[in-house]
Amino acid sequence: MKFKEEIDKRRTFGIISHPDAGKTTLTEKLLLFGGAIQVAGAVKSNKIKKTATSDFMEIEKQRGISVATSVMGFEYRNLKVNILDTPGHKDFAEDTYRTLTAVDSVIVVIDVAKGVEEQTEKLVNVCKMRKTPIIVFINKLDREGKDAFDLLDEIELKLGLTVCPMSWPIGMGYDFQGVYSMYEKKLVLFKPHGKQAEEGVVEFNNLYDPALEKYVGERAAKKLREETTMVEEVYPSFDREYYVNSEISPVFFGSAINNFGVRELLDCFVEIAPSPMPRVTEERPIDPNEEQFSGFVFKIHANMDPKHRDRIAFLRVCSGKFERNRNYLHVRQNRKMKFANPTSFMASKKEVIEDAYPGDVVGLYDSGNFKIGDTLTEGEMLHFKGIPSFSPEQFRYVNNADPMKQKQLSKGLDQLMDEGVAQLFTKESSQRKIIGTVGPLQFDVIQYRLEHEYGASVTYEPLSLHKACWITCNDTAALKEFLQRRMQDMARDKDGKWVYLATSAWGLKTVQENHPKVVFHFTSEF
Repeated sequence: MKFKEEIDKRRTFGIISHPDAGKTTLTEKLLLFGGAIQVAGAVKSNKIKKTATSDFMEIEKQRGISVATSVMGFEYRNLKVNILDTPGHKDFAEDTYRTLTAVDSVIVVIDVAKGVEEQTEKLVNVCKMRKTPIIVFINKLDREGKDAFDLLDEIELKLGLTVCPMSWPIGMGYDFQGVYSMYEKKLVLFKPHGKQAEEGVVEFNNLYDPALEKYVGERAAKKLREETTMVEEVYPSFDREYYVNSEISPVFFGSAINNFGVRELLDCFVEIAPSPMPRVTEERPIDPNEEQFSGFVFKIHANMDPKHRDRIAFLRVCSGKFERNRNYLHVRQNRKMKFANPTSFMASKKEVIEDAYPGDVVGLYDSGNFKIGDTLTEGEMLHFKGIPSFSPEQFRYVNNADPMKQKQLSKGLDQLMDEGVAQLFTKESSQRKIIGTVGPLQFDVIQYRLEHEYGASVTYEPLSLHKACWITCNDTAALKEFLQRRMQDMARDKDGKWVYLATSAWGLKTVQENHPKVVFHFTSEF
């Protein structure tokens, strides 16, 4: 019975948004309400030298953006809540996409003034594709922004979600007085800055109670009554089954920077969000209640603690119970491994754990055995599906700026590429190293981390390429002919596989037509 209870206690979710919508701030405040931290960091403040708990890499603290997924766990109302705070910037989208394979639900943060932005659309599409339940949090109500009904229309139109408002704002910006929780039938009054105290919460089972005017004034009370009546007529009422099946998305309003609306969001979330969901493998579906342990690696991070040069693989437990010092099968390498120091996370703080259950994220110390997508089981050969890999779109030659540090550079490139942030190619004709990424900001992060974590300095040279294409060919003679004719454009990836570097779309099309027996793949997983 205990095993089933432990699974039911888990809530594992991701927070996603366009950059600057307030995602990391919301994460901080959820941790604050969950009692996991005592004081929230000022993410962008230069005056206060605190930084966001979930932004633990030095470059994140300097730039005020998240460039890697952070994992944080805390206990709340006798439940174990695991938050995965993801990067919002599009240049780090692949880290976010992979993280979405490890969560059971998501909270989408939307800026009230900017509405639905490009990156939000892309991320929500990934969630919809996977049928991941979505809650929407409309943030920054203490600032002037779009009308609440206009925002809901925009969310339905651009994101294709069927919204279900669970709270409703009273005013906005200078006139912002609070929100009415339609879920709990409570009026929550806004007090700028400072933890929202219980005295700011008034129960109203009937909005037509004349006492409402005493709290918000006659005009605001009238408007609130009209708008909530319209909401009840226009939008579907909440049904948990519809939410868990991704058919409706609850919407909350608040201001994360002021801790406002966060408690209501968290209280409702832990009540309605799904416990660990089944996962799909190439072989069969995996139910979290199965006794046999299984899990997959969705992220690798080098140097979480620069003092110890450690490298950690993030493993999502999918079924069974993970136990410290027990032998598990590393499916890709087909060998047994055991882990003496598995850890749980509070951003960069780690503690050794004895066991973990479905929904938990475990950190495994890694000396280079793991790749993203690897599976651990008790013996069964399983391969989890849906962990994406990406074709690079930006390319640069990488030059060693300090020949004395060749060893450090090789090690740094090796480990950073394993994290999945970029791909490394070695040009066959010149043996020059090329880095390929999804976005240009990745180059800055790699350069910064090589210098500060490995003591290696690099410079880049621009390189105009259209695509990197992995090739396969069953005909030995056809492959030999292709390599002879195209050797100037050939490279090898980190694993020694052949890669064709296409300079243009037209050139690629021509080469494909001239070599029909050669198959071109746009990701390294084929």
